[in-house]
Amino acid sequence: MARIAGVDIPDRKRGEIALTYIFGIGRSAARTILEKAGVPLEKKASDWTDEESGAVRSIIASEYKVEGALKSEVQLSIKRLMDIACYRGLRHRKGLPLRGQRTKNNSRTRKGKRKTVANKKKATK
Repeated sequence: MARIAGVDIPDRKRGEIALTYIFGIGRSAARTILEKAGVPLEKKASDWTDEESGAVRSIIASEYKVEGALKSEVQLSIKRLMDIACYRGLRHRKGLPLRGQRTKNNSRTRKGKRKTVANKKKATK
């Protein structure tokens, strides 16, 4: 099991897929990294030589922001939105969807488990 950017990448997967286990690297970035390092895309991570894995490691370290640094940058961006109290920041604060989705029916992922509201019956005359 190779260790790149603090993440154990799986050996049994192709290099292109194995690199996507690192936070901040998707399929296209993985493809670019492997092409720059001179590693064939279909070669499995377990078959990489020490030179190939070293080249991949150095490219990721020099050109990409991954794992902890990227996560902290995202958190700072969200905190900045909340501090300046823009619309997106307020939605983050309230735990509601940010990008214009309706909240009447769906958005359970953001809103959490349903909270029933008592006494919503019509008053009798």
